Amino acid sequence: MPENMLLELRHISKQYPGVLALDDVSVTFKTNEIHALVGENGAGKSTLIKVLSGAISPDKGEIVFDGITHTAMTPKLSRDLGVAVIYQEFNLAPALTVAENVFVGSMPGNKVFIDRKSCEKKTAEIFQRMKINIDLKALVRDLTVAYKQMVEIAKALSRDVRLLVMDEPTAPLTSKETDILLEIVENLKKQGVTIIFITHRLDEVFRIADRITIMRDGCFVGEMDPKNTTRDDLIRSMVGRQITDTYPIRDSSIGEPILEVTGLKGAGVEDINFVAREGEILGFAGLVGAGRTETMRFLFGADKKKNGKIVFKGKDIEIKNPRESVRKGIGLIPEDRKQQGVILGFPIRWNISLTILEKLSKYLFFNHADEKKIAEKLQISLDIKTPDSMQITRNLSGGNQQKVALAKWLAVECDVLIFDEPTRGIDVRARYEIYKLMNELCAYGKAIIMVSSDMEELLGMSDRIVVLYEGRKTGELKREQFSQEAVLRLASGVV
Repeated sequence: MPENMLLELRHISKQYPGVLALDDVSVTFKTNEIHALVGENGAGKSTLIKVLSGAISPDKGEIVFDGITHTAMTPKLSRDLGVAVIYQEFNLAPALTVAENVFVGSMPGNKVFIDRKSCEKKTAEIFQRMKINIDLKALVRDLTVAYKQMVEIAKALSRDVRLLVMDEPTAPLTSKETDILLEIVENLKKQGVTIIFITHRLDEVFRIADRITIMRDGCFVGEMDPKNTTRDDLIRSMVGRQITDTYPIRDSSIGEPILEVTGLKGAGVEDINFVAREGEILGFAGLVGAGRTETMRFLFGADKKKNGKIVFKGKDIEIKNPRESVRKGIGLIPEDRKQQGVILGFPIRWNISLTILEKLSKYLFFNHADEKKIAEKLQISLDIKTPDSMQITRNLSGGNQQKVALAKWLAVECDVLIFDEPTRGIDVRARYEIYKLMNELCAYGKAIIMVSSDMEELLGMSDRIVVLYEGRKTGELKREQFSQEAVLRLASGVV
């Protein structure tokens, strides 16, 4: 093993019933580098990381860490070697302080007493190393998503990490917060930490990666040098074919107003006005905390609004809860699909039928045959990659979970669909498929409201963009007015 090689995975294979998750994968990671690991959802990236962290054992292969060969890792061995993994879903205790979360499980002190002063001192040193100012006594539940991400990194650094694995760390962050996090990553590299960086945002790959490893269908596809690689070459390697357009061509015509919102007011938002039209994608832009998600939850009835008028298909309506929203024909695909969009422990079929239980029920009987028929029809039309509609939703890739979240609203035939961060954590091909579906829905006269923190997505898919700042609407842009500068100016409160 070369001197500058920290980790080598040799011929790693892992099979689940009916799925070969990893197929003879060999890849190396050098000391003191930022190594991007890219591929579509379902490419095998997460399984490879679980092998490395000791969460699962490979069926075949070897793991060589710092010159010592292991047939499998355990979570304890992985930690002892200095491996830390930051997953997409935060692993934090909301009711504990920042300092307590950083040292949870290894709190300074003796068997009886916790040395809180020492805990806070050591935590302060870690954040100083990261060049982040944070209230160490603040409860984690009160932090923004960006600061929760920083706490996760601090947890890893508290254990003298040598290899830090970051799985989609920038997915929930704004562009400004992403800049801060990427700067932290580059500083950690300078301090001798090797970083495996998993992301679907290819601009980040070209910005910070020293090397790129591409995976597809559980296999190692190749390694690329970002300095000698184009974005198109990388996408072609990831998906196995050329994708000529990031955003599909729109060919639907915009019709009459289908939803009109006036004076919407509630916790976090004030006097929001907008109109959504048939066949239109209405984008919503704004920084974290601008009130975009809150606006959508008031509109859907998930939270109670204080004031505001909603006109749907020319009639005044009052939506007090999500059930009324569903009956009216308004669906919400939420930002957090794993917690709110689908029930991960349910089969695909059950998730899809959740919105049409009344339709499938008569007296004390439930029509399982119709449920199966509807689910399998949507499974085919949305190209949900699974052998069976009774597959547990947790076992699907992120892109396919998002399609299940969409399928349940297609089952109820909603006229207005709210997409909150529709492609967060989804790979290039799955993104394109979601965009095509959105266009097809518009062609059928549906109205789509799309909340997105991805500037390219907003500019590429929207017909109009409503911009919010601190709970208020600061402007609305037509397509001919679109530019990143125009959106950011309004999102910063400059009217």
